[in-house]
Formats: sequence, structure tokens, C-alpha cells
Amino acid sequence: MIDLKAARGDPDGFRAAVARKGAGEAFDRMLEADAGWRELVPQVDELRSRQKIQGKPSPEQVEELKQVKEELRRLEDELAAAESERDELLAQVPNPPHESVPDGETEEDAEVVRVVGDPPQLADPKEHIELGRFDMERAARVSGSRFGYLIGDTALLALALYRWALDRAVSEGFTPALPPVLVREEAMYGTGFFPAEKNEYYEIGEDGLFLTGTSEVALAGLHMGEILEANELPLRYTAFTTNFRREAGAAGRDTRGMFRVHQFNKVEMFSYVAPEESWDEHERLLAIEEALVQELGLPYRVLNIAVGELSSAAAKRYDIEAWFPSQERYRELTSCSNTTDFQARRLGTRFRRDGSLEHVHTLNGTAVTDRWALAILENFQGAVPDVLLGYGAPERIRPEA
Repeated sequence: MIDLKAARGDPDGFRAAVARKGAGEAFDRMLEADAGWRELVPQVDELRSRQKIQGKPSPEQVEELKQVKEELRRLEDELAAAESERDELLAQVPNPPHESVPDGETEEDAEVVRVVGDPPQLADPKEHIELGRFDMERAARVSGSRFGYLIGDTALLALALYRWALDRAVSEGFTPALPPVLVREEAMYGTGFFPAEKNEYYEIGEDGLFLTGTSEVALAGLHMGEILEANELPLRYTAFTTNFRREAGAAGRDTRGMFRVHQFNKVEMFSYVAPEESWDEHERLLAIEEALVQELGLPYRVLNIAVGELSSAAAKRYDIEAWFPSQERYRELTSCSNTTDFQARRLGTRFRRDGSLEHVHTLNGTAVTDRWALAILENFQGAVPDVLLGYGAPERIRPEA
């Protein structure tokens, strides 16, 4: 959630910023509710102070105390209701976007930061489903539409990518983790996926658990409610998980092949840093992602994502898109977001510095997903980058193997 104290100090600035995400009215309602809550606080404090009487009260004082108690009970109920309303509205206010984020509501409004590498010149580029062994038909019988099997050489390629990406992240100072993929609602709320994106996630209602769409949730929750020490920062983790998303808002998009499915694997990077370090850390995460794409030799571009495409938690997000010859366009491989102190405030993650407590800043970035295997298949038409051979990938992917 946003820093309410800072929002009170600069309401016009905050409103202008969150209005870029379409939340100006939500911010106004929240401030109105907060003003009502603040108006009640001194009244409740005054009545509480009137309950303190030195010595034995007189009959008149006893009668007055009864009236004060009744009035206090009424105002405390009003105060609790006002606080609940304020907090509910506060949860609907997104993280203000960084000033460098471009305006716009669609993918096309993103700013192209740079383009690296030349798309391969292929006379007759084949799709990944022609080059690798994917079985969507049998998966549909087992699990329904938009699931798939990766089999044989294709599975080995994907497994090699995960292990390679984990090695590279660890070499950059990230601690490896295998976190849970079922989490409580508090973790989904704390990372900002709820309430804004609740319809995107699978719920295990009987147990009060949700399947995560990214290990960002579990890694952000790792230090939930904790007070860290300044000398512990930065804390960096990398995790491998299977992830699940309904893709409820993507009907009719990318339904062919394995590009957009309900279950996929990912290696994620996650950082906890001091506030003054977070923008440098954001560029560092992007640099690691670019180094990974470059090591594989994939042509790509970096985008600064438009404000209308940002999540409620993200203040800024970079995407890396690789060239997909069969589609003749760039498609997303990674995302890298700075959520500043938004998640930390919701999750209660702070650090102690010079005797004071501050909220950490959290960032996340993709190291690799299954989609990278598709990009490799299409750009190299079945050949495998040499760097992956040492991780168990075959030299060439055979669709029949």
C-alpha cells in the first residue's frame, strides 16, 4: 500500500500520480475516509481522558462517567468502522508510477529502450510446435484446454534452461530457493495481486489457499512481518517454481501452441533493498536478464512498459521481448519490476537503521520461463545454443524424440 503519511502531506502530487493508473477517484475516496477517521480520533482520546478521575468519584461524577462510557462506546464503534473503511479504500490505491514511465493504456504505448541483435533471415520459419515435441491434444484430455506436455528432447531443453538460469543467478549473488506454490490470501494481498487480479488465480477454497502465478509471491512473503537489520541488506533470492494462471483476460489470444498456457515453469529473481538502492537494483536486474538473453544469442528488445499496463504494485516495469520468426514480431520473455515500498507495507517487512524502522523496497525479475525454449526453437530452428549442452540439452531438438 502507499505511504499514507506521505499522501496526506502531498495529496495533489499523489493524486496526479495514481490518476495515471486510473485511480484518482479511489484516492479521493480514501482521503475522505481518512479525514473522517482523523476527525474521530481526538474525540475518542478526549473521552478516554475524561474517564481518569483522581480518588473516589462523587455521585455526580459517577453519573457523568456513565454518560462518557456510553458516548465513548458509540464513538469507538464509529472509529473502528471509519478505520475499516479507510483501510479497505487504501487497498484499492495502486503504487504511484515513476515519472519515467510512459503514458498509455496498451502494449503498443510502451517505450522501446533498445533493440539488440538481428532477427534471423528464414525463408520458411517453422513454429515451435513443429520443431519440438509438444502434445496439446493429450494434455487437453487430461487437464482441459491450454495445457501441454513437453516431451523428450524438448523437455531436456527446458530443464537445461532452468538449471542454467539458476546457476547464473546464483553467480550474481542470489540465494536459491524452492518455495511453496500454495499460499494464503494474506500473501496474495500483500504482493498486490489481490484484490486487483483475483480472478486470474486458482483457489483451493476448502483450504483457504491459492496457486501462485509466480514465485514472487512466496519470496516476498519469506520475510513477512519481520524486522531486518540494515547490514543484512540487500537480500537476494532466486527460485524455481511451477506457476498457474487462469489467463482469464486473454480469451482468443495466443491459443495456438504453448505460448500462453495455464501452467508453466519459471526461474525468478527477487531482491530486498534499502530505499535509496532500489532504482539501481532495478537496472541491475534488467542487466542480468539482458546478459542471459545475449548468452543464448536471441535477438531482443527492451521496453519501458506504459503506465496502463503496470500492475497495482509496480512503480516501473521493463520487459524483454525476443523475436519470434513464425509471428514476425517480438514477444515477452521477461519482466522486471520495482514495487518500491508498496509490497513491504502490505506485508509488514521493515528494517532497522540508526534506531528507526523503515520499510524495505522489493523488486522482482524473470530469469527464464518455458517460453524461452519456444524462442530458441523458432530462432535456431531446432539447434541448441552451446551453453546449454553442459546442462543436459541435446545439440539439436528432434520433434519425434
